Amino acid sequence: MEKATMYRTKNTLSENVRAKSVALLNEHLAAAIDLHQQTKQAHWNVRGENFIGIHELFDRVAGELVGFYDMIAERTGALGGTAEGGVQTAAKKSFLKPYPLGIADSAAHIDALTTALAEFGKSARKAIDDSAGFGDADTADLFTEISRGIDQQIWLIESHLSPAPAKSKK
Repeated sequence: MEKATMYRTKNTLSENVRAKSVALLNEHLAAAIDLHQQTKQAHWNVRGENFIGIHELFDRVAGELVGFYDMIAERTGALGGTAEGGVQTAAKKSFLKPYPLGIADSAAHIDALTTALAEFGKSARKAIDDSAGFGDADTADLFTEISRGIDQQIWLIESHLSPAPAKSKK
């Protein structure tokens, strides 16, 4: 994580803790913006069975993601940092794999999108531990809320697939 520019605030967390949180938040802001755009890519290009239902679902998921990255950006500001949410910044800093182009099949989009959501969710769960570890319980709580929301979006999307039993790990 790079050192963030910090502004004076009466927030009672130390500047060191706030700077660590701002860097972590900006890392996830970039990825959340990327994830939103990946979701729109799927929304614009999905074809096949149940088109309208999946097309509309992807748009609703994209709307949820806007809420998540808005919370991330606003928490960054509340800590005295600058939200680095420009599209060029997000493209440079996102930790997500690029969304595959040239797919149209709804099952392929479901797989690609849930893979990206799961990758973001995994990082959000790590951010819970990281921010709690350096003393910012409120940022940890924000990442907990986002993690729960990502899990719900994965469930909503995966529910469009035929159920398959989980592979047990022995």
